[in-house]
Amino acid sequence: MKLDLMVITVHPDDAELGAGGAIAKYVAEGKSVGIVDLTRGELGTRGTAETRKAEAARAAEILGVQVRDNLDLRDGFFQNDETSQLAIIRCIRKYQPEIVITNALDDRHPDHGRASKLVNDALFLSGLRRIETTDEHGVQEAFRPRLQLQLIQDKYIQPDIILDITDYWDIKERSILAYTTQFNTEDDSEPQTYISNPDFMESTKGRASELGRSIQVKYAEGFTARKLLGVQDLFQLL
Repeated sequence: MKLDLMVITVHPDDAELGAGGAIAKYVAEGKSVGIVDLTRGELGTRGTAETRKAEAARAAEILGVQVRDNLDLRDGFFQNDETSQLAIIRCIRKYQPEIVITNALDDRHPDHGRASKLVNDALFLSGLRRIETTDEHGVQEAFRPRLQLQLIQDKYIQPDIILDITDYWDIKERSILAYTTQFNTEDDSEPQTYISNPDFMESTKGRASELGRSIQVKYAEGFTARKLLGVQDLFQLL
């Protein structure tokens, strides 16, 4: 299956938090969209790899994505090495996405910036035909997406592009809250964390509102780009 948009992020719930609105928007518009989690989030303070897997499946159902895969890299200990790069290259060549969104370039969580660099390197290498990979169908063709964007996560980074998600905020919020072990503030059976605090969801909504206000809409998501972005029609800009 060829995808229009693929969100490749390191932990289950990163995609929903950073790009849940974009995902819901393009699913609603009939685009083929998938999520690839690099790890199972097994080092998280709350929940387990098994509960995160079930929550990720529920969030994917809420968002309506066609694909949700997990590359099963080691949470916290994955490296930007040949093994990890080849795992991502195989995935990119399998789904041939036009646009890829990945983790923030730099963030409070060290996995985020490291994953962003890993994905960036793998996307470049995926376009080199002399790197040979195979899947169940045989030898894969070299492929490189035409656009890569990065999330804005905990650390605020000035966005290069802002997307109106006003009509999709409710879906984004429900997809985040599908991770009940992570965001259920009433469950005191496990330690409270930075993201289980109710203020975290309030700040997530507040950031979406702040970004929206900057383009005169109610809610928006911001992304950064590693290259200059071009448009064909200035009149289409908000």
